[in-house]
Amino acid sequence: MSIRARSWYRSNTYTHAEFSGERLAAVREETVSVCLPARDEARTIGPILEQLVPLQRQGVIDQIAVVDNSSDGTARIAQALGVEVHDQEALMPELGPVLGKGDAMWRALPVLRGEVVCFLDADSEQFGAHFACGLLGPLLCAPRISFVKGFYRRPFRLGETTFPDGGGRVTELTARPLLNLFYPDLAAVEQPLAGEVAARRHVLEQLPFVTGYGVDIALLLDAYATLGLEAIAQVDLDVRQNAHQPLRDLGPMAYAVLQAVAVRLEREGRLRGPLGPTFAVPGDIGSQTVGGEPVERPPIASLRAAA
Repeated sequence: MSIRARSWYRSNTYTHAEFSGERLAAVREETVSVCLPARDEARTIGPILEQLVPLQRQGVIDQIAVVDNSSDGTARIAQALGVEVHDQEALMPELGPVLGKGDAMWRALPVLRGEVVCFLDADSEQFGAHFACGLLGPLLCAPRISFVKGFYRRPFRLGETTFPDGGGRVTELTARPLLNLFYPDLAAVEQPLAGEVAARRHVLEQLPFVTGYGVDIALLLDAYATLGLEAIAQVDLDVRQNAHQPLRDLGPMAYAVLQAVAVRLEREGRLRGPLGPTFAVPGDIGSQTVGGEPVERPPIASLRAAA
């Protein structure tokens, strides 16, 4: 690891324990929105929101919004807890169907009112309020920080057996090797694919959003290009548990991450030649599961300027 990456790790890595709800409520000056893109998360959305709603009452956050694409009652559970729900298909409907998680995040920005925006995954098990407080802490307590990623240990369950560090397979086998190879300044980022991210609103409005699974690493790389390393922080959120994908389903995810990184390398002049157009499932060469260059939504700020 480079000296610069080591130095960044020492100065810009925090733990969630540094940021209690009481501390954040006392020091914060900016308004805060928390957004959860959700697709059929009825099993987990209730326990997550039950941790977040008290933070709203405590004065840590101002707005909780679920951006929903569910048929299992996720929206009803959120509404019963008094949480604002937006049907993702009703956000910028003139653009057609929502193309993935990143597209839902991008379309949510105009309905999120906070000066600081925090995105959380809606499928986390054993979620705690410290997820939100940890992500918000560096932004509310350190003005030099503008973009925050969460990281955690990822247990892997196989039947009745739990392996303490077996999760995050696409992160360890694809994302982190790519950062070490092409973006060594970011080699100390523990979880580049973490869906737990917070940033100042004006920063998110300057960034394009990849519509699919590559959104998390793309936002990190674009924040690095826009802000520089010292404006980025990461926070240890302890442990995150969620359902794991079958190995066969991880290929398209890894491919989407590779696509997002490759597009940025191409723009930087460090990669030449056409990118592979599709991802074919082994044993079924006619089946193409991911196609073409990933669709990106332009920075929200550019749409406002053009209006």
